[in-house]
Order: sequence, then C-alpha cells, then structure tokens
Amino acid sequence: MPDMSASASLAMTHLVTLAELDEDKVTPGVLGFIVFAVMALAVWGLMKSMNRHMGKVDFKEPAEQDAAGGPEAKPQRG
Repeated sequence: MPDMSASASLAMTHLVTLAELDEDKVTPGVLGFIVFAVMALAVWGLMKSMNRHMGKVDFKEPAEQDAAGGPEAKPQRG
C-alpha cells in the first residue's frame, strides 16, 4: 500500500497549493460584481414586467358553435 500514501500526499500537496493566494491569478473583481448586479437587476425587472403582462391576459375562451350553427357540441366519453 505505499502507492496509497503517495497519492494521498500528492493530493494534500495540491490542496495546500490551492489554499495559497496567487497574485498572478485573474479574478472578477469589482467590475465582475457590477456586471453581475446589473444583470440581476435586469432579470428582476423583466420578471416584474412579465408578471404584470400575464395578469392582463384573459384565459377564458368564448363558446364555439358547431358546423350546424347550434350551441357548442359536448364531447362524448366512451
């Protein structure tokens, strides 16, 4: 089982290097936060507008007449 301890130590080495702060890495920073916040506000506004427009929609259908010009024909269940 020496292979198991070698892979475990290798994994721990990678975890330690990930924990250290690398100054050369690119991070989103303040500009990334501002862009994300603007996009979130835009989605919120669109959802609010959609909710308002959906409230105006009338889902009731008018009664249809059959080909003979009589009242709506009722479907038969079989």
